[in-house]
Amino acid sequence: MGSSPAPFSDIGKKAKDLLTKDYNFDQKFTLSVVGSTGLGLTANGLKKDQIFVGDINTLYKSGNITVDVKVDTYSNVSTKVTRTDILPNTKIACSFKIPDHKSGKLDVQYLHPHAAIDSSIGLNPAPLLELAATIGSKDLSLGGEIGFDTASSLLTKYNAGISFNKPDFSAALLLTDKGQTLKATYIHAVDSANGTTVAAELTHRFSTLEKSFTLGSAHAIDPHTVVKTRLSDSGKAALLWQREWRPKSLITFSGEYDSKASSAAPKFGLSLALKP
Repeated sequence: MGSSPAPFSDIGKKAKDLLTKDYNFDQKFTLSVVGSTGLGLTANGLKKDQIFVGDINTLYKSGNITVDVKVDTYSNVSTKVTRTDILPNTKIACSFKIPDHKSGKLDVQYLHPHAAIDSSIGLNPAPLLELAATIGSKDLSLGGEIGFDTASSLLTKYNAGISFNKPDFSAALLLTDKGQTLKATYIHAVDSANGTTVAAELTHRFSTLEKSFTLGSAHAIDPHTVVKTRLSDSGKAALLWQREWRPKSLITFSGEYDSKASSAAPKFGLSLALKP
């Protein structure tokens, strides 16, 4: 629903994506192929130092049903089946992993013009229960999430947040880590014509009184090229260059320098995503 508040997991997500998304300091390769019958295949490979890991993901869509199957280099098989028409405004997903027989999980999402609710329950004798909800509208929303482990009878998480969104900016305040961390984020489209956007994230940890901040920007040099920058109080500066060299195919270079570790070499990464 266009007027519904975003799910709780999306509070502060716009700023976080600008500051972290697509930054990669390893070698990454992705090949995606989409067929006309609703079947899609994606192969991912990642080389980190001397270790190579990868996975193959198959996605099949038929009507309101989506089946997602992933197999990784360690022979783990992850499966997720999603259906959207069982109840009005509701999406239900069932997922499990092989060989982990305790990994089964049922997720239910319900969207209302003034609320968004996400719930999850583990499909095992001692399940993990999770519930997240937001109320309000797409402009102003207030929400929280909670997790409960039935095996230990303990709360695994409880967080809260509020967000305020307008077409050219978004601000969010989150209380996370069971009330131990306060995080504020802000993102602003400074010049929509040139695709210039800035973002900031400020974090305060009550237990240690530690404060940290991260600043970032994104600028579209042309319709197919984006440059991003990131600077944090820890002394790390990062730069990203991304080019869409053919429709939906991207090449991305990333680099990061740590001024407080001058003896360490800067980090560089290359990511190639192909979609014929």
